[in-house]
Amino acid sequence: DKVETCHSWSTNTTQQIDLALNIFFMVYFFIRFIAASDKLWFMLELYSFVDYFTIPPSFISIYLGRTWIGLRFLRALRLMSVPDILQYLNVLKTSSSIRLAQLVSIVISVWLTAAGIIHLLENSGDPLSFSNPHELTYWECVYFLIVTMSTVGYGDIYCETSLGRGFIVLFILVGLAVFASWIPEITELIGHPSKYGGVLRKEGGKRHIVVCGHINYDSVSYFLKDFLHEDREDVDVEVVFLHRKPPDLELEGLFKRHFTTVEFFQGTVMNPVDLQRVKVQQADACLVLANKYCQDPDAEDAANIMRVISIKNFSDDIRVIIQLMQYHNKAYLLNIPSWNWKNGDDVICLAELKLGFIAQSCLAPGFSTMVANLFAMRSYKTSPDTPKWQNDYLCGTGMEMYTETLSTSFVGMSFPQAAELCFVKLKLLLLAIEVINDDGSDSKISINPKSQTKLTPDTQGFFIAQSADEVKRVWYYCKNCHEDVRDEKQIKKCKCKNPPAISVVPPRNGNRQKSPGKVNSMSSITSPGRKHYHGRPTGRGSAGSVSERPFGMMAEDQGKDFDFERTEMKYDSTGMFHWCPARSIEDCILDRNQAAMTVLNGHVVLCLFADKDSPLIGLRNLVMPLRASNFHYHELKHVVIVGNVDYLRREWKMLQNLPKISILSGTPLSRADLRAVNINLCDMCVILSAKIPSSEDPTLADKEAILASLNIKAMTFDDTIGVLTQ
Repeated sequence: DKVETCHSWSTNTTQQIDLALNIFFMVYFFIRFIAASDKLWFMLELYSFVDYFTIPPSFISIYLGRTWIGLRFLRALRLMSVPDILQYLNVLKTSSSIRLAQLVSIVISVWLTAAGIIHLLENSGDPLSFSNPHELTYWECVYFLIVTMSTVGYGDIYCETSLGRGFIVLFILVGLAVFASWIPEITELIGHPSKYGGVLRKEGGKRHIVVCGHINYDSVSYFLKDFLHEDREDVDVEVVFLHRKPPDLELEGLFKRHFTTVEFFQGTVMNPVDLQRVKVQQADACLVLANKYCQDPDAEDAANIMRVISIKNFSDDIRVIIQLMQYHNKAYLLNIPSWNWKNGDDVICLAELKLGFIAQSCLAPGFSTMVANLFAMRSYKTSPDTPKWQNDYLCGTGMEMYTETLSTSFVGMSFPQAAELCFVKLKLLLLAIEVINDDGSDSKISINPKSQTKLTPDTQGFFIAQSADEVKRVWYYCKNCHEDVRDEKQIKKCKCKNPPAISVVPPRNGNRQKSPGKVNSMSSITSPGRKHYHGRPTGRGSAGSVSERPFGMMAEDQGKDFDFERTEMKYDSTGMFHWCPARSIEDCILDRNQAAMTVLNGHVVLCLFADKDSPLIGLRNLVMPLRASNFHYHELKHVVIVGNVDYLRREWKMLQNLPKISILSGTPLSRADLRAVNINLCDMCVILSAKIPSSEDPTLADKEAILASLNIKAMTFDDTIGVLTQ
């Protein structure tokens, strides 16, 4: 442990090993020097200085016949290159393991190097006489530095030389600050190597779904509020969220409140390793959420479609439900070979849903509110202080759609008889049933079928009710036991012997899905029969009574000017929508004077906020339901769009074949433009915004629509104009 010794090189094994190692490092030094692109910078780097101070003393000691430890302890700095070597050998793969190896190697190399400096200074003594050496072994110096880091120098070993004390002062000032930040990070990496890593552990028989895409507090809270709603009762499905960023404190708190049913993993669906971790191949479904407030909807859709491709490449039979922002991006999903709607794959287009609901509300006011209440899970509480109409409305908002298997007591009944029994006896509203073909090969959903339709065993019914527990009455109902029961809450599972045909068939609980979700190989007959009119329209009058019109599907036709009497009615290739030859947008543009001179009544005014470069929202989805072929041509409502013409030029390609569309170049906030289109005489006014919402404050996303609504409501009109036009 002395700093300097006198030994013959031929008899000193340690010195011989040291020489062999230094020859290797010298050869390695020259190889690096030759390969270096910048020779000067190479000569000044850290490892070059280590070689300067460690290689020459080995050769000099042979010539002098004496060994001096000198600065050979600097060789410990070479330990900092160990993480790089392990990466080259493919030992370290994850970012956490690489970071841990780097921190540990730096801490150890600095400790060993600093211990070597203390060992040299203490055993040599203070210059110039070197008369006060303090003998310490190297490992005592290592121990001393560890104690110094933990107790700031108070320990059983201490420095006696002035140089040693001076170095410790610098080491405490610099090293303590550095180690104080590194040690907690090392502890975090070792103690919590994968807080959101690991592998999903599935309990026997428990199902799970995987949710990915746009994961933040708002999207997750809305999803869990609906999916884990108490009305669903016994939903025993674990929700697994997969996202590449760790959750923030607010989102982490939400996960902890639902720790029994929710689990979060850090990763990405683009990596097959992460998909394997969450066991996507065993999941019931994989949901891809979209960011409603994204700056670029097309880019958001492209990213989500790429996620679907990655999921389908990993497991082609997994059911995928994806949210998309733009309607035209749905076509890209059909290019995925394993995308199959028959297996439950589905796409939810937010713009299509929103505009479709608005269009149906133009035909039947209140339609969108009713459907939104049905498909959103809500609970309500009546209050004696609340007006009766408000309690009744809240009761309606708490209704949802469920599916359940009808008991054997319904077998042989017609649909009207079953619906009457459900409403009067069970306080349930039966809307439709699943009808299986005679050969049993296919099935369809029949809404309010004729009395000739008889119910068979295991018939699936579609109900509107408050909760899944209420819907179970239709499965428990027994004519022998419950025929005289007055209180529907007393209808529970009876103890009478069930028929053998039913005893082996478990009930299909409707609380697993709110709406009739996955119905494989079913053809819906919800749309009424379509009539094709081949006569000419008699006039442009306003549309007839809304109650007489069935809900149209979607439309595609157009008539150019305001003389519709001679327009021949045409339909698109499907026969579902009115159609007209393509027209130039200039033929449909009106200025304020032309609009004021036009007698507009019973029309639809579309107030559109959009810039020239705003993302397309797909106005086709709004106009097509208003052009359904089950309306006569003269019943079609004229659509007048008030907005930016430059934006509408980009939308026009999808609108040019739809009839009765006019455009007024203006702004929805201009009262002069609104008066020009006779907004007081319209059947419906629709306010839309195609502008990109602010990502900083999503609550301001609807500011244009709210301001326009208040502006229209504050306008005053001469009532005599309406009388003269009627």
